[in-house]
Amino acid sequence: MSLAALAHRHPRIVDWGIHVDRAPAAGWLALQFAALAPTWAWMARRLRDGSDDPLGLLALAALAALAWHCRRELRAAPQLGWLALAGAGTVLATVLRTGLGALPALPPLAAGLVAVLALACGLLAFLPRRVAVLPVAGLAVLALPLLSSLQFYAGYPLRVITAEASRWLLAPGFSVAREGSSLVVDGRLVIVDAPCSGVQMVWLGYFTACAVALWARQSDRGFLRRLPMVGLLVLGGNILRNSVLIAFEGAGHPLAPWAHNLLGLLVLAAVCSGIARLMVPMRAVPPFADRPIPGLITAQGGRHVDTVL
Repeated sequence: MSLAALAHRHPRIVDWGIHVDRAPAAGWLALQFAALAPTWAWMARRLRDGSDDPLGLLALAALAALAWHCRRELRAAPQLGWLALAGAGTVLATVLRTGLGALPALPPLAAGLVAVLALACGLLAFLPRRVAVLPVAGLAVLALPLLSSLQFYAGYPLRVITAEASRWLLAPGFSVAREGSSLVVDGRLVIVDAPCSGVQMVWLGYFTACAVALWARQSDRGFLRRLPMVGLLVLGGNILRNSVLIAFEGAGHPLAPWAHNLLGLLVLAAVCSGIARLMVPMRAVPPFADRPIPGLITAQGGRHVDTVL
């Protein structure tokens, strides 16, 4: 049946479709947000009981700020591909959380990952085309309360890598041996503990990358090309911070708590500044010859013209 015949026989269906297509973005997103309420309740409980850091709220605030900044450019009619992914992701997150028949329920973090990505798809359905997809998806993932899970699964490997790199850096000035994630520096045992793994620096580094990429209107290709360098900057900054702290510990002059924290903040600021600079695309500067120059003598039609600004 053609669309014209459908409109003639069932005009209400066509009218309903037009109303759905023209529904405001806020209505669609509010409906999806309500459908994912169990995920938000789980996230709130995890933050309230102190089992994770509340940094995810910063990522949610960044997504809200993006939507508010683009509020005058939101599409009157959503992109159907993204909207379909948002709907399918919302249903899948519900199924993964509760289970269905022989399909067992997955851990809340896995279902929450699907939920926040579905919400990102819903947002992308209305955002203007110039907004890159990957930074939006990155902020959605960072909104999850996942720092404690990252610390559990990736904390020890990061501590071992940091300890080994610090051993290489300190070897010229100290007698250093590594035992697991600990170092023996001139006979003094220095433990690279969980806060030294750099998991929080990883989160803040990638948050900076996503937020600045959106602010600078970085393309998806440019963002993806710069991501490996983001990881290297974070890892290098954490290694440098730990090497300085271990050097003071090994020399028998451990830093005071305030100096320890100050050093960490300075390194974190330097790493995030480097990532922000990395994510800002290089803009071509107009060549000098294209600029009007006072007193420049040009020839036009055989006549000399003195161009003065």
